[in-house]
Amino acid sequence: MAAVTPVRCSLTILRRLPWVVSHRLQQCPRLQALGPTPVFHISIPFTSVHWRGFRCSYVASGQVLSFRLSDIGEGIMEVTVKEWYVKEGDRVSQFDSICEVQSDKASVTITSRYDGVIRKLYYDVDAIAHVGSPLVDIETDKALEGAPEEDVVETPAISHEQSHQEIEGQKTQATPAVRRLAMENNIKLSEVVGTGKDGRILKEDIISFLAKQTGAILPYEVQKTPSPTEDTPPKEKTPIMAPPAIPRPVFTWKDRTEPLNGFQKAMVKTMTAALKIPHFGYCDEVDLTQLVQLRSELKDLAESRGVKLSYMPFFIKAASLGLLQFPILNASVDEGCQNITFKASHNIGLAMDTPQGLLVPNVKSVQALSVFDIAVELNRLQALGSAGQLGTADLTGGTFTLSNIGSIGGTYAKPVILPPEVAIGALGKIQVLPRFNSCDKVMKAYIMNVSWSADHRIIDGATMSRFSNLWRSYLENPASMVLDLK
Repeated sequence: MAAVTPVRCSLTILRRLPWVVSHRLQQCPRLQALGPTPVFHISIPFTSVHWRGFRCSYVASGQVLSFRLSDIGEGIMEVTVKEWYVKEGDRVSQFDSICEVQSDKASVTITSRYDGVIRKLYYDVDAIAHVGSPLVDIETDKALEGAPEEDVVETPAISHEQSHQEIEGQKTQATPAVRRLAMENNIKLSEVVGTGKDGRILKEDIISFLAKQTGAILPYEVQKTPSPTEDTPPKEKTPIMAPPAIPRPVFTWKDRTEPLNGFQKAMVKTMTAALKIPHFGYCDEVDLTQLVQLRSELKDLAESRGVKLSYMPFFIKAASLGLLQFPILNASVDEGCQNITFKASHNIGLAMDTPQGLLVPNVKSVQALSVFDIAVELNRLQALGSAGQLGTADLTGGTFTLSNIGSIGGTYAKPVILPPEVAIGALGKIQVLPRFNSCDKVMKAYIMNVSWSADHRIIDGATMSRFSNLWRSYLENPASMVLDLK
């Protein structure tokens, strides 16, 4: 009964509304001075009234927010803006890439925290941005942020044939795990075509998109090639194109001065600290004849799984097995050299030549990985390194390093320790050389030279020599690694 009372009151007010208006107008002295009392005819045909329900709508105007450069970590206070992925007037969603910045340690992609429109860019390319300073101004859309979930319009399912322009501007649908995967790989969700229900972006969509953009290696799939038939028209011979002319260098005969970039500054800082460490050098040669044969047998099997198998996974795994016996090589010392910290995880770094310069990403927890697992991780790091997308997580936390300088050339080297680590190894190129076997007969052997450097403040020559002998034994007889694998 209480719900009916407000409705009856409203109808009563509507019925009396003509009398109230007429009565008030008759009492108005200004209208009385104009002449006779006006007559107002207000008819309310209730039978023709269309009743309609109303609801609240969020029409608040957008708010311009300054998106500031947050603390990247590792004591970084300034970065160089290398590339902008947006321009003024572009619409962005949460986790969309805004720009790429480069510190003295790594390149980092900055992603958006808000949904909105870019109103201002504060820095040009190659400008220095400081931590805490604004990068961009984003006009957020409060209508989208405050609307209840039941009012969100579901976007229709999108087929693979739709282009990026057709899906641009629609709200992307993805789980937090998928958004995090996209953020870690610097992928804009607005550029990915979702194959899930109602256009939802799945994990497989991110992996497929990453493979197309960076050439990442996915699980191997056998592709059937159609057999030629009589109905198949013969292929036309493509004309042989002449190689493009190589542009000749232009000599200005003038010196030029350029500032050091972020990675060069990092190398200056790291090598300056490394030269304070007394290095102990140790060299040896390793007969890889059996390993070469084993790798040739496993290479096709690994490729069938979509992974390129090199010698490095064996070198890294053998080093991890050796570190289990000599944990002091997987340690670090403080600046005053008063305390030694033995690292639980074997995060073995690999010195890598990239377009940005020398970088040392590391494979985490090698002691818990198989040789195949290490190969998979190396494929990922090499793909990111070639694309210049190695993140801070891949470049920090190393405990031991191997430098594969032999892939470029050279047999011996004098590697420099990467602080706060205490040991590093440099691998020379593999050479085919004559050697005597156990029967004193000359045979063809695959020989590689290795050069070690250790922090002589805490590591003596005997320890380094014993570790090198154990590491060499695993590689000269790969079957022996099976006994110690966990």
